[in-house]
Formats: sequence, C-alpha cells, structure tokens
Amino acid sequence: MDITHVFFDIGGVLGSNGWDREQRARAVEAFGLGEEFERRHGELVGELEAGRMTLDEYLESAVFYCPQPCTRPEFREFMLAQSAPFPDSIEVARELTGNPRLRLMTLNNESEELNVHRIERFGLRPIFSAFLSSCWLGARKPSRLIFQRALGISQAEPGRALFIDDRDQNLAPARLLGFQTLLFTDAVSLRQALASRGLL
Repeated sequence: MDITHVFFDIGGVLGSNGWDREQRARAVEAFGLGEEFERRHGELVGELEAGRMTLDEYLESAVFYCPQPCTRPEFREFMLAQSAPFPDSIEVARELTGNPRLRLMTLNNESEELNVHRIERFGLRPIFSAFLSSCWLGARKPSRLIFQRALGISQAEPGRALFIDDRDQNLAPARLLGFQTLLFTDAVSLRQALASRGLL
C-alpha cells in the first residue's frame, strides 16, 4: 500500500541523542558526578520522559540532592548544549515535505524541556505537522502504547505508516502493529531507502 504517514525518531536520526549514555558520561566527567547519579537517573528517567516529572524536579533528585561544583542553571545549560542536529538527515526529511501525499510527524522519547529545545535548535517546526513525543503522549518507546496513540492521533493506517528509528528494539513493536519500518544508519542510506519506496 502507498505510504501516507512517515514518523521520524529525533535522537539518533535527526540529531544527537538528548540525554543518553554519552551525554551523561560527559556530565559525569565535567562535573565529577559519582555513581549515585546514574543510579538515580535510572530510577527517574521513565517519569521524566513520560511527562510526569519536570526537568527541574529531575535535576533536584538526580544531581542536586547534594552540593555540586555548579549551579542548576549551569548544569541545565550543559544538558541543552549536548544536542546537535544532523543536517543531512534533516535535509532528507525536508525534501519529503515536497511529496503532497505524505504527512510527516516525529515519534520520540524525550522530556518536555529538552524536546522543545531540540525542535527549535534543529529547525523542525516547518518540516513536521505534529510532534508525538513521550512527554506529551504519556508513553515511551518501545511500549506498544505509544505507537497505538500515534496511530490514533494521526488517523494513519498502520500498513501505510513508515516509522524510522535507529534502534531495532523500537522498530519491533511498530512492526507488530503493522507499521512499515526503516532502521536508520546514515542519511545516504535513508535517502536511498525512501527513494526505493517512491517517496523521494
């Protein structure tokens, strides 16, 4: 069937991850955070990304439960600075907007504050008609629920929806629901895969 909806992951596809292992490792090195930080992060990240905790609440519990060599604004600025766009991937998405039969949306796990920052920093608003993020859907990949909610909001037929992600564990539940899926590796391969489907 012809594809009518294309859902893009953001972190790892359109830009760097927002607050994943590599970003947290930089924070550990920059601020001398101990092992307790990762333990606390693991307990809190689900609530943060599902929109049930603000970034300030997360920082209070994960970082500033004890004195630190930086202020909260400094640490928050450090977090935001870890996000970098992937211009080549974003250009591929932008080119898809020239296809009049497609609706483009994002489908990603992210806290609200980071998500809004990354949408603005990466220049995504002119490209995507909706941002279906875990913080607003109340569910996270790879839960099947987030894909069911994405289908309900978009009113897409699963077989006519293409989901692009850089992690197969996130693609698997989408496939079970009938989505077409594409494992992202790089912008060149993405462009070729979309062209082979007649989308570019």
